[in-house]
Amino acid sequence: MKQDIFQAIADPTRRAILTLIAIKALTPNAMAEKFDMSRQAVSKHIKVLHECELIKPQHSGREIYYHFNAKKMQELDNWLAQFRQSWETQFNQLDKVLSTIKQQKI
Repeated sequence: MKQDIFQAIADPTRRAILTLIAIKALTPNAMAEKFDMSRQAVSKHIKVLHECELIKPQHSGREIYYHFNAKKMQELDNWLAQFRQSWETQFNQLDKVLSTIKQQKI
């Protein structure tokens, strides 16, 4: 069953895992060492991230290294981009209103 990418990145531990492996591919054991949780708990987070295609496994001998899937994250960023312009416009308008209010108080 494919997981919802937004539910996957909503969890702070999964975001931390993504941050770690964006820098360097890691094994589940190496990831577990970075957190105060069991290897099994980390494996559950890995499973969710893998199902969302945010990470990709690569077998190297007996080890599995997980890599950050920048292409999938780019898809997410592209989807968010459609809203970014609207947000920026609204924030710019808010800045103008706040500047006007601040000048009126001086």
